[in-house]
Amino acid sequence: MTVNGTPQQTDLPGNWNPADSEAAIYQRWVDAGYFTADAESDKPPFSIVLPPPNVTGSLHMGHALNHTLTDAVSRRRRMQGYEVLWLPGMDHAGIATQNVVERQLAGEGLSRHDLGREAFVERVWEWKNEYGGKILDQMKRLGDGVDWSRERFTMDEGLSRAVQTIFKRLYDDGLIYRAERIINWCPRCHTALSDIEVEHSEDEGELVSIRYGDGPDAIVVATTRAETMLGDTGVAVHPDDERYAHLIGTEVELPLTGRLIPIVADEHVDPEFGTGAVKVTPAHDPNDFEIGRRHGLPAMTIMDERAVITAPGPFEGLDRFEARPAIVAALREQGRIVAEKRPYLHSVGHCSRCDTVVEPRLSLQWWVSVEPLARAAGDAVRDGRTKIHPPELAKRYFDWVDNMHDWTISRQLWWGHRIPVWYGPDGETVCLGPDEQPPAGEGWHQDPDVLDTWFSSGLWPFSTMGWPESTTELAKFYPTSVLFTGYDILFFWVARMMMFGLYAMQDNGERQAVPFEHVYLHGLIRDAGGKKMSKSRGNVIDPLDWMNTYGADATRFTLARGANPGSDMALAEEWAAGARNFGTKLWNATKFALLNGATVQRPVPSVEELTEVDKWILGRLGTVVSEVDDLFETFQFAKIGNLLYHFVWDELCDWYVELAKVQFSGPTGDGTRAVLGHALDTVLRLLHPFMPFITEKLWVALTGGESLVVASWPQRHADHEAHADPVAAARVADVQKLITEIRRFRADQGLKPGQKVRATLSGSGFEALAGHEDAIRALARLTEPDADFAASASIEVGLADGVADVQLDLSGAVDVAAERKRLEKDLAAAQKELKQTEGKLGNQAFMDKAPAEVVDKIRTRRDIAVADIERIDARLASLPQA
Repeated sequence: MTVNGTPQQTDLPGNWNPADSEAAIYQRWVDAGYFTADAESDKPPFSIVLPPPNVTGSLHMGHALNHTLTDAVSRRRRMQGYEVLWLPGMDHAGIATQNVVERQLAGEGLSRHDLGREAFVERVWEWKNEYGGKILDQMKRLGDGVDWSRERFTMDEGLSRAVQTIFKRLYDDGLIYRAERIINWCPRCHTALSDIEVEHSEDEGELVSIRYGDGPDAIVVATTRAETMLGDTGVAVHPDDERYAHLIGTEVELPLTGRLIPIVADEHVDPEFGTGAVKVTPAHDPNDFEIGRRHGLPAMTIMDERAVITAPGPFEGLDRFEARPAIVAALREQGRIVAEKRPYLHSVGHCSRCDTVVEPRLSLQWWVSVEPLARAAGDAVRDGRTKIHPPELAKRYFDWVDNMHDWTISRQLWWGHRIPVWYGPDGETVCLGPDEQPPAGEGWHQDPDVLDTWFSSGLWPFSTMGWPESTTELAKFYPTSVLFTGYDILFFWVARMMMFGLYAMQDNGERQAVPFEHVYLHGLIRDAGGKKMSKSRGNVIDPLDWMNTYGADATRFTLARGANPGSDMALAEEWAAGARNFGTKLWNATKFALLNGATVQRPVPSVEELTEVDKWILGRLGTVVSEVDDLFETFQFAKIGNLLYHFVWDELCDWYVELAKVQFSGPTGDGTRAVLGHALDTVLRLLHPFMPFITEKLWVALTGGESLVVASWPQRHADHEAHADPVAAARVADVQKLITEIRRFRADQGLKPGQKVRATLSGSGFEALAGHEDAIRALARLTEPDADFAASASIEVGLADGVADVQLDLSGAVDVAAERKRLEKDLAAAQKELKQTEGKLGNQAFMDKAPAEVVDKIRTRRDIAVADIERIDARLASLPQA
């Protein structure tokens, strides 16, 4: 192709193949140091810490969404001139990692106990160094612009020092203590679990009603866990329940055991639920534990760590699920089963790592006293130091931090941060900081437990920057700017980081510093039908599959376009295909520009030299830049994606590029080339945060610049205001309307899209558009009339300045017989639809029973059928007779 007699070329291949380019582009970014933050820079700081994925993990759609949004805001801030730190790292994932290595040992016929603690921990480190962290390579495939030079791991020496330091401070302040409490216990992993490590599901079980005692003093209780009755130490009723007023303070015999247990009054009991009486098993139920504490009831542990019955008697040695039917059978034999309901659906907690049913268990554990920490975490959001997006989810945050229970932080594992407490031979307890030596002498030993993974990850925003030392990173980048995370871990991780950050960090020694200024909460990803993704349903979408098929850009853009704050997202593969097609559209437009000499090397002409079409696109471009900026500041990613998609596809490519083709050959051609180059330069910058790879390839080819990563972010300049010419915009809108109506008429006439027909253009509405006649004819496929011109069809289009009259000569352009056959087929289908819908609407029995929304849909179908019949009849009447 030539422009002004000069051949044009481009080094862009015929199409974009992500697999051929993405890895090399990413490595060039890393090698250039674009993502490495300078803590001593004078630029304003912008910092984010990556929610640390498990060392055992791989990239799933939740990660892909979170990383896409984080990368998008980071890239934009970098382009805006900020010193950006996006700090990556991984979590040691105590239970998950220990389970992986234990399974590996089992394959060798060994257990961790065969190796011993020290050798087992060494084995886990070996596994981590060889196999762990594959998710980090997957992050590179997605395009994460993280500072790899600052990659951290929660078991690193520096982070371990931070963990020991804050444990010591909390212990010395009386905020960490050791006590017996009810915890979530996994009988398979043999450890306590945090609430987030327990997944609840509706499971089928049985509800058994058991009579305690005999005669008028008998009382009936119901339970789904009959085996726990062996540990009952009381029965509770509501103090105002008149049915049991005469029994409060008396004792009743516990079946199968012969023990007498008291009947107590407690307001926790709901008199409307069941019989209004509940069995109290303080050692095996959290609510019962609290009732037991209030009434001084003993706590009898009747299961060991494997959930095997330890209570003396005929059930000793049975697994809990073996003991349950055996105990029910024994009670039935004694005539004490009043009622049995099965199947009975109820919520059951499962270990998130191995799916074992969790057992509430009384256990001696380490706890954090959260009340003062949680209060500070609530105050920081209330006074605006940290803002939650969307703001309506702040209520859920307050519901959690304002009602938080003390947090059990000890885990019965070997992999993790070991609790820094030593016990002496005479009952001494010593908590050590990182620079203190363990006590010497016979009989001293360290607590065998490790800390909950959430304890170390709760320090992540500041431990990764060198705390407790005063580092340049902390001075520059703390508090962090924003945290992106799913609303499902708002309570667990976000609240813990808030508590620890406010406790550990001080702002100029006066005000507690929050760990992040903004918290953006995104929703969960669901399938196209809105169902939760799960392996059992077979509806899990692997982002790696999408990246292999459609590329990282299409995957990212699809996720961003669905990311409404706080809302779940439904995904379908065709959306990724659509995003890939969008990239292809952008690719073809840029390649067209390059082949026609439309680059940024040409300065955009002054306003006076611009055509109305050029003014229109520049005005629209300025508006889009402004709107994208506003939407970024409020984290409206879906709206940004949709705005850019429709502007690029509908306005820039489908209209401006096509209109520019006409202008290229005219006297304003060079100006139009400059405008097209400028417009593409701008939209590539705007799209770069979401589609970094393809925009990088195109922008470098278009501009000859170094990299979009370090290019400047578009700003709305004063000349954009001048370009926003309302007269030009209105005139281009009329051009578009006229062309669209002619195209629609052509389609109705059965003309092929590229088929040209002779036509005249006239009327007051057209006179105002006379300067655009070449463009109208080119895009509507209309040629000039000749001497033999005879109009056989016409249309009138209402425009701003009047009516445009279009007279067309369709002789020989339409296969009348074929067109008549097609229209008659369509007419028959419309008549059939009308008959069916009117039949239903005329059926009174149907109308009486059908929901209103169903009736409305049928009426709509009828109205569409009527309109179709009228349209087709008119078209048939206009066809020449054979």
